[in-house]
Order: sequence, then C-alpha cells, then structure tokens
Amino acid sequence: MALLTDLHNHSCLSPCGSLDMSPRYMLEIAAAKNIQVMALTDHNSSLNCPAFAKLCPRFGIIPIFGMEATTSEEIHALCLFTGLEASLAFSEYAYSILTPFLNNSAITGDQVYVDEEDNIDGEVEYYLVNPLDLSIDQIGAKAAEYGGIVIPAHVDRSAFSMTSQLGVVVDGPWAALECVRIPPAINGLPLDTKGYPLTTSSDAHFPEHVARRPFELDISREELQPGGPGAEADMEAFRRALSRRRRQR
Repeated sequence: MALLTDLHNHSCLSPCGSLDMSPRYMLEIAAAKNIQVMALTDHNSSLNCPAFAKLCPRFGIIPIFGMEATTSEEIHALCLFTGLEASLAFSEYAYSILTPFLNNSAITGDQVYVDEEDNIDGEVEYYLVNPLDLSIDQIGAKAAEYGGIVIPAHVDRSAFSMTSQLGVVVDGPWAALECVRIPPAINGLPLDTKGYPLTTSSDAHFPEHVARRPFELDISREELQPGGPGAEADMEAFRRALSRRRRQR
C-alpha cells in the first residue's frame, strides 16, 4: 500500500514562512489531510526537527528530517535524512558555511525554533535563506557523508532551481527530482529530467500550503519504519521506494 508523502515543508524557523507554522500545528494539518510520511525542510537548518521527531508518533506520521539547502549557485536542494542526529549534524555543518549575514527579523522575518508545545527555544542569528559555500556539484556527496540523500527542489520553477540558475537539469547523485507538477515543463515546453524519478511536494510556508502537492510513495509502513511508531525510517527502504517513482525524459 502506497503512503501519502510530502517531503518539502517549512516551519516558523524559515524567515519567509509563517510564525503559525510550528511543527505541532503543521502535523495537525498534515494528519487531517491523511499525510503518512512527512519531511521538515527549513532553509539551511534542521533546528525544528527535534520537536518534529517527538510529535510525529502522536500524529501517526513517519518523519523524515533535513533542510532545503541553498547552494552557492542559489539552487535549492532538499537534503533528507532518516535519522535525527544525522540531520542535526549536517545542519551544524551547513550553518558553519552559511554566508554570515545577520538576520533582521523586522525586515526579513523571524527565525525561531520551538519545542513540542510551541514554546520558543531560541532564534537563529544568521539569515538562513543565504547560500552555503557548497556547489551543486558538491552537495550530493557532502549529504551522503552524513547518511543523507539529495532531491533538487522544484526543478520546473523559474527561481532558485537548477533550470532557473543553470538552464538545464544537471547530472548528480539525485534520489529524485522534485517538480511543481508532473509532467514538468518550462514555458510550456517539456523539461528533460534525464530519467530521474519524479516527485511533487508542497513547499509549504503557510498553513494553507500544507499537503497541497503530496505524492504516493510505493512502500508499506512496515517496510519504511520496521521498528514501529517512534522508530527511525529505514534509509535504504526509503531510497528504493523513491527509485520506483515515475520517470520520463
């Protein structure tokens, strides 16, 4: 049985998102819309993933952790992990190579991380939307060092995508490509996706965005999360399920 999945969601940690988007509230909405697998992917940080990890079992949702990283070319890429500690370690590394520009919350928005009861634990100092000192050619291998996979984000969008920045989809160790819609197109012309598996996801920044573009992941709950509720998802099973997604050229 396929699991309804959404791998691209921003919480109140992302400055361009709503402060209403606590992990708890996001999961409430997602569960009401029958999401079964969900990733939390704030800009260049995983600091809201600990609360997300604690809350997911309460809502019957299998958690995937990570971030939407911004490469040095300003390409957005989902870096995904099945383990919380691996995601937090990669997040710490990403912050160390983030362009060090102080966030002005009055202008660019708040960057707060919270606990499972929505209490603010802290605020991130540097503006998280800035690029990392890491290129698109490097990010796949670097995420793999931490046990993660990479899915280039919204490849058929006109901003912060492979096609907006480079003109084409480039080869890499991609587990899939995220599209706004399938089949993907640019200016009405079909996009060459080079045979990679294709997904859609919500890129949610506001409550009304949660679960707007989920996809079906061809895997059972028992295969993806063999340890049962509260256990980590199995990365190899996750990777295999993504490989079974629709492909096209």
